[in-house]
Amino acid sequence: INPYCNLDILLLRPLLLKGIQFISRPHLPSSWCIGTSIHILGKSKEAEIKRINKELANIRSKFKGDKALDGYSKKKYVCKLLFIFLLGHDIDFGHMEAVNLLSSNKYTEKQIGYLFISVLVNSNSDLISLINNAIKNDLSSRNPTFMNLALHCIANVGSREMAEAFAAEVPRILVAGDTMDSVKQSAALCLLRLNRTSPDLVLMGEWTARVVHLLNDQHLGVVTAATSLITTLAQKSPEDFKTSVSLAVARLSRIVSSASTDLQDYTYYFVAAPWLSVKLLRLLQCYPPPEDGAIRGRLTECLETILNKAQEPPKSKKVQHSNAKNAVLFEAISLIIHHDSEPTLLVRACNQLGQFLQHRETNLRYLALESMCTLASSEFSHEAVKTHIETVINALKSERDVSVRQRAVDLLYAMCDRSNAKQIVAEMLSYLETADYSIREEIVLKVAILAEKYAVDYTWYVDTILNLIRFAGDYVSDEVWYRVIQIVINRDEVQGYAAKTVFEALQAPACHENLVKVGGYILGEFGNLIAGDSRSSPLVQFDLLHSKFHLCSVPTRALLLSAYIKFINLFPEVKGTIQEVLRSDSQLRNADVELQQRAVEYLRLSSIASTDILATVLEEMPPFPERESSILAKLKRKKGPGNLHPDLDENRKERSANGGTADHSSTTSNVAASPTPSTDLLGLGSTITTQNSAPPASKGTSLLVDVFSENIIPDMRCLPLAPFPSRFVCKNNGVLYENQLLQIGLKSEFRQNLGRMYVFFGNKTSTQFMNFAASPADPTVDGGAQLQQILNIECMSDFVDAPVLNIQFRYGGTLQNVAVKLPITLNKFFQPTEMTSQDFFQRWKQLGAPQQEVQKIFKAKHSMDTEVTKAKIMGFGAALLDGVDPNPSNFVGAGVIHTKTTQVGCLLRLEPNTHAQVCRPHLPPVRITLHPSTLSPTLSSNNSFSISRQGI
Repeated sequence: INPYCNLDILLLRPLLLKGIQFISRPHLPSSWCIGTSIHILGKSKEAEIKRINKELANIRSKFKGDKALDGYSKKKYVCKLLFIFLLGHDIDFGHMEAVNLLSSNKYTEKQIGYLFISVLVNSNSDLISLINNAIKNDLSSRNPTFMNLALHCIANVGSREMAEAFAAEVPRILVAGDTMDSVKQSAALCLLRLNRTSPDLVLMGEWTARVVHLLNDQHLGVVTAATSLITTLAQKSPEDFKTSVSLAVARLSRIVSSASTDLQDYTYYFVAAPWLSVKLLRLLQCYPPPEDGAIRGRLTECLETILNKAQEPPKSKKVQHSNAKNAVLFEAISLIIHHDSEPTLLVRACNQLGQFLQHRETNLRYLALESMCTLASSEFSHEAVKTHIETVINALKSERDVSVRQRAVDLLYAMCDRSNAKQIVAEMLSYLETADYSIREEIVLKVAILAEKYAVDYTWYVDTILNLIRFAGDYVSDEVWYRVIQIVINRDEVQGYAAKTVFEALQAPACHENLVKVGGYILGEFGNLIAGDSRSSPLVQFDLLHSKFHLCSVPTRALLLSAYIKFINLFPEVKGTIQEVLRSDSQLRNADVELQQRAVEYLRLSSIASTDILATVLEEMPPFPERESSILAKLKRKKGPGNLHPDLDENRKERSANGGTADHSSTTSNVAASPTPSTDLLGLGSTITTQNSAPPASKGTSLLVDVFSENIIPDMRCLPLAPFPSRFVCKNNGVLYENQLLQIGLKSEFRQNLGRMYVFFGNKTSTQFMNFAASPADPTVDGGAQLQQILNIECMSDFVDAPVLNIQFRYGGTLQNVAVKLPITLNKFFQPTEMTSQDFFQRWKQLGAPQQEVQKIFKAKHSMDTEVTKAKIMGFGAALLDGVDPNPSNFVGAGVIHTKTTQVGCLLRLEPNTHAQVCRPHLPPVRITLHPSTLSPTLSSNNSFSISRQGI
């Protein structure tokens, strides 16, 4: 309970008790009998209002009368006004009379005045200056009763004016040696209130050390109030209050080691000072584990003592005893989790929480599950948490409280690893059928993440996602089915199984629309893998998909039309059937312009395009770039990063393959371009802005990748030259550059001395980029949109420096400049060449001159995996020659570097030393000099190759 929040009640309680006494006395004058309205209230609202108005008129006449009122009368009428206000009626007079009561020397009159001001005076009132003067007089009076009333009033009003007036005075009262203990308590809580309302005005400065020293005060009430204050101040300035750690540990040690009889005034149902213990434990959570060994050992002893006391038989059967005892225990466990440095304590805490999982008290079960979710993230206690998996699963099935079931889902998600992933996913899927509707979407996201993260084989992953769609299709967001599409496309080994599985799933009489989307996409891409079976022949596949067409929404129908045109490329024998569907009036004259346009364009494309052009335009989708899972990004937005599995982000970076929309329309959006140039490399899920097209309309569809950020945008006007990532030496696709505003993606292809590079510029903000200078296309890039540029490349001679792409645009009126190096290296023009062992070594010996060979020994940055090394050599451009080198551990490659007029053979030999983790490559150098050529004005480079731009 927040201590200062009850100040009104503490002051009002004796007043109301007295009010009940005097308004119930029949011999009192009628002017005191406002209490009769309580009886009228139950009979007639109109009668009550009439009675209240009569009394207000009487009070107003008394205040405005010629006869001066004495202090007692003022107090009586101000008290009546306060009571009327508490009944729910507006009071617009009497404020000055209440302020006058503050100057009284009688406690009861001053008390009513302060109470009226605390409840009824607005912080913007014109009377604040008068009130402040009265408060200053009471604070300087050294009368503890008056000082307490003044401090309570400051805390209750808590306005900035009062903070400005008393922020320097209250700390002085708090640390003064002659201040009474009750006043110190009030001063600490008053300062806490001012710090919360106006933290910039509460500057401890010279008082810091003396405030911290209050933790050693003999009066536990002062220590309790001071601990609340220090905890808040330490969160704002931890370095200033770090000396409080040793004092807090010492005080906590004295409390937990004392008997309940030692602190009789502060013992609550046989628990010594539970509120102070909780506050001290919370203060210690503002700091890391103490570096001093003695303090750390003493703190460990305190925590062990608290855990030991939790195992002792209860000293009372009353619920207050167990509540106080458990409050200290849970706060101690929170401190153990925060420090995360004592394996023994972490395991003991986990075991203690495990006992609460089956407790009859619902709140204890909830708190135990919540704390164990955090414990599951510690390397020391993760295994201990896993031992309670059956109990948690049972809670998921039998718990009546939905909030407890939700915490059980969170704990299963947190404790999941490769050893129990299938069991946990199966249980969550089973629970999903009967889960509360409010948490189904969250369960779907968590199941999708766990299935992907811990998939031993991706056939299980595909089955899991399809079951998700069956059990809770309405709660499967676009991110989930996008993700399964991306994983199937990126992994050849699961494509056939996925096609077979979705084909079987679509045969059910009732299918959710998300299942139709997944089925349409996968069969459109990989239906040929199961077409050999007569039960899943091309015509059967088409009829199955088309049977769902009339039941789907417009976006799904658009996707199915794209699948149909894919079928024409995969299965020429169904071309006529599909063309009849596209030619039907329901398609060509469809009321929806998107469906009509697709039908017209696809029908025309299938009629006039040759087989080769059709195969080029409708070829299989390329793998998506590796990006963070969009499902995880959505769960972060829904739950917050603090509630996620701690190692999930890092592992996701190693495994996820995200970055594009799962929509066939991207495959055919640019017929005139070379193979798949329009792939959404950036994952923005937006239509590419072309030179002759209008900016895309904003759509409410979900994004595949969380590329939009609400962080403060830095000034990028003078950014240094950004080098391209080293992975581009062996790769041609991916994200080249990214910041809070702009994302640049690449897709490139090289053949002999020629190359073509597709550069994708993505606007990650919601604001339009103006004067975009890197492309000859539209000079504006809408918020969330993507723009494409084509670079044609020709190698003229050997080179070392990569060309620089300069980008200039205006964002929010500020000119932004970005300069990045394009990943164009000499090995991009390296064409693989096959040769026998005899030819290889014969040519190797011919290159015996010193200037014809380069050799270097380097340390391996990663583990020397054979398959990874082979992939890198082939990605480098050389042909990997197996069985050529007598030493099977060595890798041998060969290729030819092509320039405009010259071809130079190149041999490569990599000799790894797995014990020393070093490699020694041999590579003959290449020195060629050819004529320079003119470069594009937006690119800076050397004269070794030419680059021209081409916009779409």
